[in-house]
Amino acid sequence: MDIANSTSVNVASRYAQADTADAVNILVLRKAIDVQAAGALALLSALPQQPALATEGTLGRHVNTYA
Repeated sequence: MDIANSTSVNVASRYAQADTADAVNILVLRKAIDVQAAGALALLSALPQQPALATEGTLGRHVNTYA
């Protein structure tokens, strides 16, 4: 009996290859998202920090109007 040409063997082989391809695609997508997250974090950390609110006096204690 030759099972190499069996329809069910061919179908199972195609599904196994599709599952492997899907896993590889998901891995590449996750790595791309990680790279984008690292880039966004670098950009956010490069932004200048806002000055602290005033703690004394009558100006700048209730509303921060930093632009």
